Amino acid sequence: MIRQTNNGKTKLFLAIGLIGLFAVLTGFSTTFLIPLSKGTFKAPTIIYIHGFFSFSWICLFIIQSLLIQNNKFKQHRLLGILGVFIAIGITVTIVPAGLYQIEKELRQGLGQTAISNALGIITSPLLFISVVIAGILKRNDHSSHKRLMLLATILLLWPAWFRFRHIFPSVPNPEIWFAIVLSDFLIIISFIWDKMTNGKINPTLLYVGLFIIIEHIVEAYMFDNYLWRELANEIYRILR
Repeated sequence: MIRQTNNGKTKLFLAIGLIGLFAVLTGFSTTFLIPLSKGTFKAPTIIYIHGFFSFSWICLFIIQSLLIQNNKFKQHRLLGILGVFIAIGITVTIVPAGLYQIEKELRQGLGQTAISNALGIITSPLLFISVVIAGILKRNDHSSHKRLMLLATILLLWPAWFRFRHIFPSVPNPEIWFAIVLSDFLIIISFIWDKMTNGKINPTLLYVGLFIIIEHIVEAYMFDNYLWRELANEIYRILR
């Protein structure tokens, strides 16, 4: 039987970790897992490495939540060191994995729209690693630390949620419903949980969470407009 701390308050983190696992397995089922099982998926090694690091982070988040619920703080801290290396691996591999996706979409005839993704493969790793670093720096502030790691995990799930558009192709405006509403609803749930459980929303969760939501909205609104294309083209030229 799991021995819980803080009257079960850590259940939210485990629940979101399990939801994240579901999102990854479902979102990447049609584009990666099923083709891989059939032997029809072909991609550079960097794609497998990036997938390994990303999946490892989700699994580690679940394990860390269980360790806290069982009061195994020493093991939690030791595994946290592994989390640092996983976060670095995710950040480093996002760019080459993103470039591969751009080249793939160019071959599919998406043209400038494909190149416009170049800006996202810079902002995504920067935002993710910034939140992780903030979590590391706040490791002695347990309330802020765990919420920052929660937000980093939610950030990492964005590609999985957005790939739900392949499962539900009839849903209009996938850049809104999947890239914003579905990907950020866990942040809203975290706000509600914090308010109901602690009487207020932790400032770190509130401000960083709102920043993430706003950043996603701005990206969706700005994507592929003139300024976005200019920046994306320059980034693509540099990274190639």
